[in-house]
Amino acid sequence: MKLISWNVNGIRACVGKGFVDFFKSVEADIFCIQESKMQAGQLELELPGYYQYWNYAEKKGYSGTAIFTKKEPLSVKNGIGVEEHDREGRVITLEFESFYIVTVYTPNSQNELARLDYRMIWEQAFLAYLKQLEETKPVIVCGDMNVAHKEIDLKNPKTNRRNAGFTDEEREKFSILLDSGFVDTYRYFYPDKEGIYSWWSYRFKAREKNAGWRIDYFLVSEGLKDRLVNADILTEIMGSDHCPVELDINL
Repeated sequence: MKLISWNVNGIRACVGKGFVDFFKSVEADIFCIQESKMQAGQLELELPGYYQYWNYAEKKGYSGTAIFTKKEPLSVKNGIGVEEHDREGRVITLEFESFYIVTVYTPNSQNELARLDYRMIWEQAFLAYLKQLEETKPVIVCGDMNVAHKEIDLKNPKTNRRNAGFTDEEREKFSILLDSGFVDTYRYFYPDKEGIYSWWSYRFKAREKNAGWRIDYFLVSEGLKDRLVNADILTEIMGSDHCPVELDINL
């Protein structure tokens, strides 16, 4: 089974930059997007053979997620069931026979860490939600998790130490998530691989210089580890300031 996740940084803009061509060429079984930045009715996306599930933020042109799947799920849930966290369209969960898949667009801590306190509350609630799902069946989590976990996961760790996405607090929360029974699939296959990132600032020719961050992930419940086939970061795919990430798994 091939799974793709991509922060498209505005699906309407991304469609104008070749999204549908990439979507068709990759032939994913499940394709997740984050930061759709749209409301219902603003885009009719023709994806024959796929069921579409969208979660829109209340605020226009902001956040938002979607999942496109070849197989119809047993159930669909938007959000994590906590009102203060469910206004921004950040989470969709699909249930299948042997697993859940959750796509997430984790809140950014923002300039001067204005939203770091909220981010810490969110992290705790999101982890509790995942562990609740795991009581029923294994979980696959994917999306823009807005954190570079280790120094190997960004080009300039020293100068970014207290910037959003690389604070000690955010990194510790990610460690706690992994320690609770989740596997970072890319590092499972490539524990020491350097210079592979999934996001680059639009400023300072960052992508051209490969001055990036790895902040987009596929995580799986420990119980799915033996079913992993490969993980990849598709750095050559343009159309957003992020590139897609891929997971191949036997399910």
